[in-house]
Amino acid sequence: MRTFFKLVVVVILAFALWFAWAALLPLQPAETKFVLLRPGWSTRHIAQDLQREGVIRSSAAFLMLHYAKGLKTLKAGEYKFDEPASALQVWRRLVRGDVYARTVVVPEGYTMFDIAAAVEQAGLGTAADFLTAAKGDVFLLREIDPTAQSLEGYLFPDTYQFTRIDTAHDIAAGMVRRFRQEAQKNGLLGNADTHRIVTMASIVEKETAVPEERSLVASVYYNRLARNMALGADPSVVYAALLTGRYRGTIYQSDLQFNSPYNTYKYPGLPPGPIANPGVASLQAAMHPAQSDFLYFVSDNNGHHRFARTMEEHNRNVMTYRRAVAGAQ
Repeated sequence: MRTFFKLVVVVILAFALWFAWAALLPLQPAETKFVLLRPGWSTRHIAQDLQREGVIRSSAAFLMLHYAKGLKTLKAGEYKFDEPASALQVWRRLVRGDVYARTVVVPEGYTMFDIAAAVEQAGLGTAADFLTAAKGDVFLLREIDPTAQSLEGYLFPDTYQFTRIDTAHDIAAGMVRRFRQEAQKNGLLGNADTHRIVTMASIVEKETAVPEERSLVASVYYNRLARNMALGADPSVVYAALLTGRYRGTIYQSDLQFNSPYNTYKYPGLPPGPIANPGVASLQAAMHPAQSDFLYFVSDNNGHHRFARTMEEHNRNVMTYRRAVAGAQ
C-alpha cells in the first residue's frame, strides 16, 4: 500500500512538473509567428494549430487550461507571437481578442485600383477580391448615392486598421462608413446633388494638391459646365484607360480619342461617376466653389497653376509652362 501511495505521489508530481513546463513556463518562438485562427474553429483545432506553429508546447495542456478556466470564448483572428509567452498567457490573449491589425493607408486621390493594391500589399486579401467588392457592393451606397455604379469616390481616404478575418466586403464597408461620417459632418449626407458633388470633388482632387487652389479648380469646371464646354480633364482620361486596363503611365493621343463616357475630351458634361476618392477639402471645394470667371488652368511647373479667362491668356500660360519645363531639363 505504501508503495502504491509513493507511486501516486510520483505520478502527481510528474504531472505537476509537466503541466508547469507545458502551460506555465514561457516559450520563445523560433521566429515571429503570425497565426490565423478562423471563425468556427473548435478549441481543439486552435490548440493543435498553436502547437504546430510552435507557440505553445502542448495542445493537451492548453485544453486543460481552457477547461479549468471555465470554457471562455476564444476569439478568432490573426495573432502575432514574437515574445516569450506561456500557454496561459497565450490563452488569455485569445480570450481578450488581442488580434493583430494590419494598416492600410488610403491617401486622398487614390482610385479603387490603388486601394486594391494597398489592401493586397497589407496581406488582407487579393486586389481582385477587393475590386470585386468595390465594383459590386453598390448597395452600401443606397442611402448616399443610389445612382452610383461602383464604390469609387466613397472609399474615404484615411489610415485604417483591419484584420485578416475581415473580408473584402468588410474592408470596403469600413471605408464607406468613414465617408458617411465625414459627409454627415460636412452637410453632404442627404444632399440631392451628392453624386454630382463627389464626382466633381474627385476631379478636383486629382487636378491639384494645393489647398487654396481647389475651389478655383472647381469653379473652372463648373464654369465650363455652365457654358456647355467640354471639361477636358486629363485625370478622367487616365481613369477611362484604367477601367479598361490600357493605361500606360501617361496620356497618349489615342487615349484622348478613346470612346469612353469617362473621356471628358470626347464627351461633354461630368463623367458618369467619381474617378478617385476625394478628401474633405476637395468635397468642400466641390460644394462651395470659388466665384470666378476662369475657364482654363495649366501648371506653372512649380506645384501650382495659372488660371485664365480666355483662350488667348491660357495659351500664353501654356507657353510659359513649356519654357519652364525646357529650362528645368
